[in-house]
Amino acid sequence: MFNYRVENLVELLRVLKEEGVQIVGQVQEYPYGKFGWIMDPDGNKIELWEPKDGGFS
Repeated sequence: MFNYRVENLVELLRVLKEEGVQIVGQVQEYPYGKFGWIMDPDGNKIELWEPKDGGFS
């Protein structure tokens, strides 16, 4: 599985769904961030992580 750090996970998942991307499960939230999952066209599961630390600069 691939894992990518993202900004604004909920909005990203909304846009991806509108574009026809398969969303897997529900967003899960932990003290260190939010996680969501999608499937790529080849059937690979991709994890999207929005860290709570605001690690984007």
